[in-house]
Amino acid sequence: MALDVGDVRIGVAVSDETETLARGLPTVRRVGPRKDVKAVAALAREHEVGELVIGLPKTLAGEVGPQAEKVLAFLEDLKGALRMPIVTWDERFTSTMANQALMEGGVSRRDRKDKVDQVAAVLILQSYLDSRKGQGAGASGPSAA
Repeated sequence: MALDVGDVRIGVAVSDETETLARGLPTVRRVGPRKDVKAVAALAREHEVGELVIGLPKTLAGEVGPQAEKVLAFLEDLKGALRMPIVTWDERFTSTMANQALMEGGVSRRDRKDKVDQVAAVLILQSYLDSRKGQGAGASGPSAA
């Protein structure tokens, strides 16, 4: 399962059983740290998730900036609720790519706002899955959290 953690919404995606294709789940509206963690944990249980990938919004220079710090704080909250590996994944430009894909698909501006986080989560997870296939089974990605 992958998350695109924003200030207002959390985009969520899961993979198929073969860990080949990512698909989006309904976006989680942020309401507060405890409830947000509970919502993500419930989705992880429901979908029998074995590993969580969280998009880390690094700066253009590849550094951890203010938004990435917020994501890392949320990750720490999740560690207490989830007993599974949690991996961070560089998500620079995923929201931009998601917006572009939605625009090309003819999705209205109003509807894009609600879909962009979900599509970004799909892009994060698909990138992660593709990298694992390229590295062979059991690879854990570039930066474990």
